[in-house]
Amino acid sequence: MDAWKKEDIYTIADIYALPDGERAELIDGKIYYMAPPSWEHQRISGKLHQKISNYVDSNDGQCEVLTAPFIVFLNDDDLNCVEPDIFVICDTSKLDEKGCHGAPDWTIEIVSPSSKPRDYLAKLFKYRTAGVREYWIVDPGKNMTTVYFFENDTVEQYDFGEDIPVGIYEGFSIKIE
Repeated sequence: MDAWKKEDIYTIADIYALPDGERAELIDGKIYYMAPPSWEHQRISGKLHQKISNYVDSNDGQCEVLTAPFIVFLNDDDLNCVEPDIFVICDTSKLDEKGCHGAPDWTIEIVSPSSKPRDYLAKLFKYRTAGVREYWIVDPGKNMTTVYFFENDTVEQYDFGEDIPVGIYEGFSIKIE
């Protein structure tokens, strides 16, 4: 009897082969299927996207603010692709019709019960090692946002309703209600 079960390794081709309407992320060759977002998730995502986009536009910013579903190829391999809820990319040469090729400057994940381990562990590691500058984990279940500013090696936690300074934009802060 084989004591070790071989785990299947998937590639980006497997993600593209999923049936229409089915979404998944790929982290180190493992597929993570994604449940449809809740109303609360969509409300938070929409408000954050609006606030960030308005800031970038009003400051003649050159960065793009994008939302899922849009694939980010974090590594130069076929074993990793994710769909951050919101991300900001300032080097727009990384963008094409298929997705973002390389690390965004800022990613935001809004935690759902099924995504919690992935957002707090797997994506944290992947975003940091890929070169993401700032990563926010917005957790409606805890009414808290955890901010990782990798450039300064800092991590801060903010309760909903507190002003959260944006590390990549000096003088800009966001309050999540």
